[in-house]
Amino acid sequence: MTDTITQVQPPLEFIPPAFDPTVRRVMNWVLPHLMRQRTSIRQIEAINVAALVELYHQFQDDKVRLLLAFRHPSTDDPFCLAHLLWREVPMVAKQQGISLQHPIHAHFIYDRGIPLWAGYWLTWLYPRLGGTPIHRGKIDLLGLRSARDLFANGAFPLAAAPEGATNGHNEIVSPLEPGISQLGFWCVEDLLKAGRSQPVLIVPIGIRYRYITPPWEALERILTGLETDTGLGTDPKHLGDLHDKVLYKRLYRLGEHLLSFMETYYSRFFHINLSATITPKSEVAPPLSEEAFTARLNALLDGALQVAEQFFNLQPKGNLIDRCRRLEQAAWDCIYREDLKLETISSLERGLADRIAEEADLRVWHMRLVESFVAVTGKYVREKPTVERFAETTLLVWDMMCRIKGGNPFKRPKLGAQKAFITVGQPISVSDRWESYQGGRKNAKQAVATLTQDLQIALEKMV
Repeated sequence: MTDTITQVQPPLEFIPPAFDPTVRRVMNWVLPHLMRQRTSIRQIEAINVAALVELYHQFQDDKVRLLLAFRHPSTDDPFCLAHLLWREVPMVAKQQGISLQHPIHAHFIYDRGIPLWAGYWLTWLYPRLGGTPIHRGKIDLLGLRSARDLFANGAFPLAAAPEGATNGHNEIVSPLEPGISQLGFWCVEDLLKAGRSQPVLIVPIGIRYRYITPPWEALERILTGLETDTGLGTDPKHLGDLHDKVLYKRLYRLGEHLLSFMETYYSRFFHINLSATITPKSEVAPPLSEEAFTARLNALLDGALQVAEQFFNLQPKGNLIDRCRRLEQAAWDCIYREDLKLETISSLERGLADRIAEEADLRVWHMRLVESFVAVTGKYVREKPTVERFAETTLLVWDMMCRIKGGNPFKRPKLGAQKAFITVGQPISVSDRWESYQGGRKNAKQAVATLTQDLQIALEKMV
């Protein structure tokens, strides 16, 4: 079972970065062991590392300020970035006869919630690796101030994921959040105020994964297990059939079954109006078109978020990702109470605070279901039926079933050995856009939006 919160908690304090070179050195030594133990990555191919070597050389000569904006398809991405900076960059620099100061490293921005689900030991480790936390669902002044200072004055470049969270897809880039672009313009502003003239660059870094040996058998076993868990059952003649067309039909059939089941669940028990999308049980419905499947899925995701938003008294605002972040923060505000002194409150107040925390944790569960599916469409697998796309979609369904059963979705099954591809893109100059940023709030907002869109395109080209 996943850990459920039944008691009010003290506030989530800001954790200041406190880089420790000894911790960095130890982590470099144990990186291969950790990668083998905790991930399926067995090979890594880094592309265009020479460009990053040159940028690090310029950074260390105080000629540029850098932000490494990386794709974030998987929770394994930090291992890839560590390998890129700690292993590939020094190796290529040595090959090219370029002398770089050690350690070669990067400060990084991480979601303050990561230690809550990945383990509190990260509360100790991340600061000592130079990380700075951010609350994603609110204006986090302390977090922003720390990230802004590291970008302009840190001993290393700053790394961040502009998507804000993993989306489980190698070949779909989620809409980027504007925060990275805004940090870029703030860095230019801070440098100018300090009388410094270094160009500010954002370097797109693509990360994607491929299975070394296609794990069709493992996928078929997981699919069979999901059919059993959902009560759908498997046609005996299809058991063990690894043909991609057969597997696709089974996956799509499973998706339709889950969609109808969850529509009924939210309509019946939470009174969300999805009646127009539900097929009566007495009818034999033809297979959904991909467009109809996507439309119904989006309506279901919207309805699930409404359940949580109604509890927290939030109005739907922004896209699904924006709404997920606001709900997460609303839940944290009920659980990690900044308005209470827990050491001195009465038993009455503590008891009521515990009930609110427990209820908030239950309600935000609906958001957790949604956030795994924000990038899912009805055509992703069919338009390119690779084993990677099959695996991504099947594992997202596995995550959902795991949450529904009360399990831990972060212990998802490993299908087989993978090869990671890391691509260093062409740097985007923020300084060259400074003039367009000036001239008022409207100009600044448009400049941030344009830079964000250009970064989105750059990352999509590396997919």
